[in-house]
Amino acid sequence: RELRKMVGHFGLPTVQAYMKHVQDNAEECVRRAIESLKSGSFTYEMDDGSVVQVKTSIDAEARSAKLDFTGTTPQVPNNFNAPTPVCRAAAMYVFRTLVDDEIPMNEGCMKAIELVIPPRTMLSPEFPAAVVAGNVETSQVVTDCIYGALGVMAAAQGTMNNLTFGNDRHQYYETICGGTGAGPGFNGADAVHTHMTNSRMTDPEVLEMRYPVRVDTFEIRLGSGGAGKWTGGCGVTREIVFGEEMNLSILSNRRRIAPYGMQGGSDGEKGRHWVVRGKTGEKVEMGPCDKVTIYEGDKFVMHTPSGGGYGKPETTTTSS
Repeated sequence: RELRKMVGHFGLPTVQAYMKHVQDNAEECVRRAIESLKSGSFTYEMDDGSVVQVKTSIDAEARSAKLDFTGTTPQVPNNFNAPTPVCRAAAMYVFRTLVDDEIPMNEGCMKAIELVIPPRTMLSPEFPAAVVAGNVETSQVVTDCIYGALGVMAAAQGTMNNLTFGNDRHQYYETICGGTGAGPGFNGADAVHTHMTNSRMTDPEVLEMRYPVRVDTFEIRLGSGGAGKWTGGCGVTREIVFGEEMNLSILSNRRRIAPYGMQGGSDGEKGRHWVVRGKTGEKVEMGPCDKVTIYEGDKFVMHTPSGGGYGKPETTTTSS
C-alpha cells in the first residue's frame, strides 16, 4: 500500500530511478570494500563431521569477488542441509558488514559477488533433503567460513543454541546468545546474538510469568573469550529450573569443534549443556543435537560458545 502511495505521489519512473540509485550506491560501496580484501580459502568443520569449504578470489582491477564452495560436504542425511538462498544470504551479510557506510540491505550488495555452489551439496540440497538446521545453524558456519577465507576476523560462537521445551499446555523456543570473534583493532562482543541469528531472547520476568520455569542464572562467562591481542567475546551461562514435566530439545553446534582464532589468537571455548536432576542431583550430559524428558525440579544448564581471539597476545617483559 505504501509503495502504491509513493508511486501515486512521485510517479513510477521516479520511484524506479531511486530504487536503481539505492542499488547502484550499495554496489559501489561493496566494490570499495572489496578493494582492501585479499584472496584466500577456508574449511570449517561442524560437530557432525560435515565441512563447509570456500575459496575467495578477489579481482582488484574489477573490484569483484568470487566465492567458490567446491569441496563442501555433499547433501547430508540429517537436517543441516541449507538451501542455496541461505548461503547467498550469508554471503550478502558478510560483505554488507565490511561496508563502513550506512546503506540499506538490497540486491546491489551482490552485484560485485559471484557465487559458485556445486549441486547436491549441503549448500544446494535437493528434495527430500531435511533443511530445518540449515537456516539456524549451517548459515552460521557459512558466515564464519567466509570471514575465515577473507582473513578479517575470528569466528563467533557459530551457533544459535536453539532450545525448545514444552508439553500439552506449554511450548517455548529460544535462541541463546554467545560471544563474537575478535578482529584487527577490536575485541569480540560478549553475550550477543551473533551474525545470522536475527532474534532476541524473552525477558526473564516474562518467561517466568508465562511458563512454569525459573531462570536461576543468566550471566556472562567472564574470561571465556579466545585470548589474543584482541580478545574474543565471552559466552554465557544460562540455568533454567522447571516446575513441571516437559520435553526439552537442543539443536546446536560448536560442542566438539571450537570457534577458530585467527592470526595467532586462541580459539573460543566450546559450548556444552546438561541437565541436573532435582531429586538425585544426577548430571545428565547432552549432545549438540539431543532431547530429554525434564521433570519437576530439574535444572537445564547451558554454557554457550565464546568468540575466537585475533593476533598473538602481547607479552610484557620486566627488566632486572
